[in-house]
Amino acid sequence: MIRACLLALLSHWWRNPLQLFAYLAGLALATALWSGVQAINAEARASYDAAAATLGEGQFDQLLPRQGDAISQEVYVALRRAGWLVSPVVEARIGGVRLVGLDPLTSPTGLRVLAADGVAPDTFLGSTPRLFANSETAAALPDHIEIIVDEGVAPGIALGDIGHVQRILERDDLSRLVVLPEQPLVQPDLAEVAPQLVLRPSRQMADVAQLTDSFHLNLTAFGLLSFAVGLFIVHSTIGLAFEQRRGMIRTLRALGVPLRSLVALISAEMLLLATVGAILGIVLGYGVAATLLPDVALTLDGLYGAQVSGTLRMRPEWWLSGFVLAMSGAALALAGRLWQVARMPLLASVRPRAWVMATAARFRLQTIGALVLLALAGLLALTGQGLLPAFALLGCMLIGAALALPACVVRVLSWLERRAGGPVWRWFWADTRQQLPGLSLALMALLLAVAANIGVSTMVSSFRLTFVDFLDQRLASELFVQVETADESRALEAYLSAEGIETLPLLSAPAELAGRPGRLYGVRVGPTYRENWAFLAATPSAWDKVEAGEGLVVNEQLARRAGLWVGDVLQIAPDLSLPITAIVGDYGNPEGQAMTSEALFKTLHPRLFAQRFGLRIQGAGALRAALSQKFGLPANAFTDQAAVKAASLEVFERTFTVTAALNVLTLGVAGFAILMSLLTLADMRIPQIAPVWALGLTRRRLGWLELSRAIVTAALVFVCAVPLGLALAWVLLSIVNVEAFGWQLPMYFFPADYLRLGIYALCAAGLAACWPALRLMRTPPATLLKVFANER
Repeated sequence: MIRACLLALLSHWWRNPLQLFAYLAGLALATALWSGVQAINAEARASYDAAAATLGEGQFDQLLPRQGDAISQEVYVALRRAGWLVSPVVEARIGGVRLVGLDPLTSPTGLRVLAADGVAPDTFLGSTPRLFANSETAAALPDHIEIIVDEGVAPGIALGDIGHVQRILERDDLSRLVVLPEQPLVQPDLAEVAPQLVLRPSRQMADVAQLTDSFHLNLTAFGLLSFAVGLFIVHSTIGLAFEQRRGMIRTLRALGVPLRSLVALISAEMLLLATVGAILGIVLGYGVAATLLPDVALTLDGLYGAQVSGTLRMRPEWWLSGFVLAMSGAALALAGRLWQVARMPLLASVRPRAWVMATAARFRLQTIGALVLLALAGLLALTGQGLLPAFALLGCMLIGAALALPACVVRVLSWLERRAGGPVWRWFWADTRQQLPGLSLALMALLLAVAANIGVSTMVSSFRLTFVDFLDQRLASELFVQVETADESRALEAYLSAEGIETLPLLSAPAELAGRPGRLYGVRVGPTYRENWAFLAATPSAWDKVEAGEGLVVNEQLARRAGLWVGDVLQIAPDLSLPITAIVGDYGNPEGQAMTSEALFKTLHPRLFAQRFGLRIQGAGALRAALSQKFGLPANAFTDQAAVKAASLEVFERTFTVTAALNVLTLGVAGFAILMSLLTLADMRIPQIAPVWALGLTRRRLGWLELSRAIVTAALVFVCAVPLGLALAWVLLSIVNVEAFGWQLPMYFFPADYLRLGIYALCAAGLAACWPALRLMRTPPATLLKVFANER
């Protein structure tokens, strides 16, 4: 009996291969988008862990230069003689690769990674200069450097003995000093031995994994949204399959098949197919991740300086999570239908509207759930704090709106039906309402896809406008010049002053601000700052107070994280605290910053000098040539405004490449959901269309009405998606962005973009409806006449 029942159930898919394709493709697409995002996240986190294991970053205190990026070896020797147990590190970039030189005898990490891979110490310490890197990094290094491939080394990093690396880089100084955990009980103060260095505790070191958590959480949220949109296809396909098999289920039960056995067989059948779809999705997800990973790696490198491998590996954590989530989603979609089968009387499924009536109760529960979720979203918006509540708010808002969509569409269709001008149009609106249970999930998918596109495009475009204005503000100087020594700095400034050129020295030093690592800047207040800088909040005459050394300008990140605002006092030195006179936007920077006057900065840091200058001048080319000739400055000592702006905008574009790709994929999946729903509904609608055809409507006109129906419903969905998308953008800009990055973006509106997106959505729905409409137009009259020959 079991074999016969199983063959009967599987025969449905043999007769409906298109529906089988919809089920497998929907689950595969959902799993692909989710597992692809998780694969990217897993590869990035593996790279962070490898970097931490290789270099011990974020685990040990470090000594950094107060100015510049070099420490003389004499300072290192003086510290060791004074009893400071420190280990030297030298690093630089060659062709995009981070070249790191370590002293394996004093480094707290030693040769941990290399030893794990069986590399002997004498290989590392040999007389021949050589580097260790993984295969991907080794390919990016120059051919004249001897490379030993070791896959245990973190991506983007090449390791070597510090002496070898210094010879390769042709330098004799150091980049930083790592402070060993165990130090002598008595040692002289750092200011006595090396006043030019500053101690950066490990708790204040930038942890790359923490810095990038918000980025990966955003990716995970979009992956989950994409999975939900794809899962709607699965849910819709399962529902339609049960609708089409209601006669088979009735017959099997009437022949004596126990309900429990029938439910078990249906579950085994659907989960077996779900396994096939999940495996296909994991394979597709690998392809999605491999395509997007290079852009993600460039984004993380540009924003956070985090090196991520560009090679994807099959890690169990991402493909297993994709498989489990796919099976769970399919089981959840299946559970509701099995519950309907179990509770429906034996002969109830004879009636064509039995399943529709059973759906009415589900719609009522769905509407109640939508109201609860939307109320919870409002509560989280008012009281929630932190990144996880922010994403919970997004989830409640999107799911609640999707669940509320069918009720809203039903009310609109009922209103249109009452105001229809003739019998054909009254039938059209009533029949559209009748189809809604079969189309509701596809329409929900379209709603989420369009809303996500509106929300993310609004966020990105708002960020773009704000970021360009921010760059124009920060890059007001037409030319930037860098020098190496204090004598060069004084000579250059004297020359520029004699020439009457407005000069903006860039003075900065690491500082602890409100208990967090940050930087203190000294600025020369003048027309450039007064005319170009816009504040988020400020006291009257803010720049005058800064110029007098009586106030500070701080960036938004520091203000929000420390809970400070205009008028509050901030400590910038052990014996100096000043009031905040203004808050300035600082987009794309995770570090807290405070700005004071040039004079006060030099009082606090008398040994520091300006290494970089911003110059306000028209015709920077002539000045550049003159400075090169007079001071012998190399070409790389100059940077023009256009180059800096172009590089910054390139990082910006890379940042949103992945989210834009996910949006396009999500909209495509939604269009596919509509296509599959209409195709599977087409055969079921023959009994409803045949009487209308018999009353005189031609098959061609019926086909055009079907096409119009899809476009009208898509238009209704788009109207609902616009406010939802704008609400999504507001949450991303005002809540998620603040919690993740510490700064809030202004929100701009782009009606032309929304209209264009609406046209795309209508085109997607129209294209999806073309095939079913064409099939209806070509339906043989004999097929329509059979409706009247059978009891249907």
